[in-house]
Amino acid sequence: MASRTTPSSNDRSGGDPVPGSVWRAPGIPALVGMVVAGFAGYSLLMPVAPLWAVRGGADEAGAGFVTGVFMLFTVLVQLCVPAVLRRFGWTPVLITGLALLGLPSPLHLVSGELWWILLISAVRGAGFAVLTVCGASAVAELVEPARRGRAIGVFGLGIAAPQVLLLPAAPWLAEHLGFWFVFALGAVPVLGIAAAVPLGRRLDGLPPHPDPAQEAHHGVRRYLGLIPPMFVLLGVTLAGGALITFVPQLSVPAVVVTVGLLLLTGLAALTRWGIGHLADRWGAQRLLWPFVIVTAGGMALTASAVLDQPDTWRLLGGMALVGIGYGALQNLTLAASFSAVARRDQVVASAVWNIGFDTGTGVGAVVVGMIASALSLSPALLIAAGLSLLTLPLAFIRTDRPGAH
Repeated sequence: MASRTTPSSNDRSGGDPVPGSVWRAPGIPALVGMVVAGFAGYSLLMPVAPLWAVRGGADEAGAGFVTGVFMLFTVLVQLCVPAVLRRFGWTPVLITGLALLGLPSPLHLVSGELWWILLISAVRGAGFAVLTVCGASAVAELVEPARRGRAIGVFGLGIAAPQVLLLPAAPWLAEHLGFWFVFALGAVPVLGIAAAVPLGRRLDGLPPHPDPAQEAHHGVRRYLGLIPPMFVLLGVTLAGGALITFVPQLSVPAVVVTVGLLLLTGLAALTRWGIGHLADRWGAQRLLWPFVIVTAGGMALTASAVLDQPDTWRLLGGMALVGIGYGALQNLTLAASFSAVARRDQVVASAVWNIGFDTGTGVGAVVVGMIASALSLSPALLIAAGLSLLTLPLAFIRTDRPGAH
C-alpha cells in the first residue's frame, strides 16, 4: 500500500483536518466546479438527444440506442482511464475529457439522422468517461477515509445540482426555445476547464502511488471486492437510465414530465448527500439493502402507472422512490468500492464503479427500449424492476478490505 515518509503517511490528501469541513478541503471547490460544468452538458443532452433522434425518424429502440451508444463508449474508455492517468497525468487528461464532452454538442444541428447522433454520442461518451472516473478518483485522493462518505456527498451535490435543474428542464427548453438552444448550451463542459487546470495541478503534485505492476501481489483477486457494489449500482442505474430516457416520451402533459424528472433527480441529490453522514458513522455496506428494495418498488409502481392511460400520481410516486434509491446507492456503492481495495487501487475502484453506473444506464435505455418496442413500456419497466431486485443478495456481501483505509 502506498505510504509517505512524513508524519501524515496515511493521508495523501493534505486536506483540512477539521471534522466536517469537507467543503473547505483543498481541491474540493475546484472539483465541484469541474463536475458542475461537465454534468450540466450531460444533463441537457441526456433526454434531448434521444428526442432529437425521434424527431429525425427513429423509433423507441433507436432512441434507446442514443443513450446506449453514449454509455457504451463511456464504459470502453473508462477501462483505459487509470492507465492514461498514469501515463499523462491529471491535467491534460481532464482538459481532454471536458473538451470531448462539450465541443461536439452543437454538431447535432448538422443532421437529425440516427447514425450522426450515434457518432456524436460516441465521442461525448469518451469525454464523459474521463470526467466520471477522474472525478470520483479525485475524492479519494483529496479527502481521507474518515470523511469519505461526506466527501462523496459533496461530490454528489456537484453532480446532482445540474441534473436537478437542467435534466427536467431540457425537454421543455428544446420544445419551447428550440433544439439549437439546448445543443448550444450543451457545450458548457468546456467552461469546466478553468476549474480542471488547478485541480489537475494539485493532484499531479501529490506523491504517486506505486505502480501496481511493481507490487508483489498484483493479481486480479485484489479487485474481487469491487464486484458486489458494482452490480448493485448497475441495478439501480438501469432503472434510472430507463426512466430518464423514456418518461419524456410518455403521452402526458409536459409539466408531469418535468415534475417527475425533478423528483427523480432532486431526491437523488438529497439522499446522495444526506446518506454520507450515516455511511461514515455506520459503514456504507450495512445500508445498501433497503435502498435496493426501494428502487425495485419504485420501478414496479412506475410500471403500473403506465399500464394503460398514464396515472400521474403513481408515476410521480414511483419516480420519487427510484430517486431515493438512485441517490443513496450511488453514494453507498462508491464508498463500499473504495473500502474494498487498497489506496493504490482507488483509481481502479473509481473506474469499476463508473463502469457499473454507465453500463446500467446504457443497458436500461437499450433493453427497456427494445422490450417497449416489442411489447409496451409497462412490462419493460416491470422487467427493469425485477433486474434491480436481483441484485439484493449482493447487498449483504461484506467486501471491506483490511488496510484499505
